[in-house]
Amino acid sequence: MSANVAAEGTPISIRIDGRTLTGTLSGNATARSLIRQLPVTLSFSDYGGQEKLAGLPESLSLDGVPAGDYADPLTIGYYAPGQVLVLYYEHVGYFRGIVRIGTFDDLAAIRGRSDRFTATLSLSA
Repeated sequence: MSANVAAEGTPISIRIDGRTLTGTLSGNATARSLIRQLPVTLSFSDYGGQEKLAGLPESLSLDGVPAGDYADPLTIGYYAPGQVLVLYYEHVGYFRGIVRIGTFDDLAAIRGRSDRFTATLSLSA
């Protein structure tokens, strides 16, 4: 990964049911740990009417990140206590364990879904 890409973020794609969303992962240690796991296919479910979450095969690094944070819609996050990747579609106030690691571009692709779904995250070409 070049210094320019790390400074600006790493572009990713999120493929859900034949539809491709775009996203960007930040340059923090947690996002870099996820990048090392890509491509990865995850099974997401709804939690609390505000986020979709999926268990990761390996935990992500927490080096140098705050102990907690908040998340706005379109945030990609990591919830460390549960070792889960989170796609937020509603605002979530401060919680210990939330780490913001990026953003994605399409709320409609996940907001209205009540079913479990599979998504594949990969680096964009």
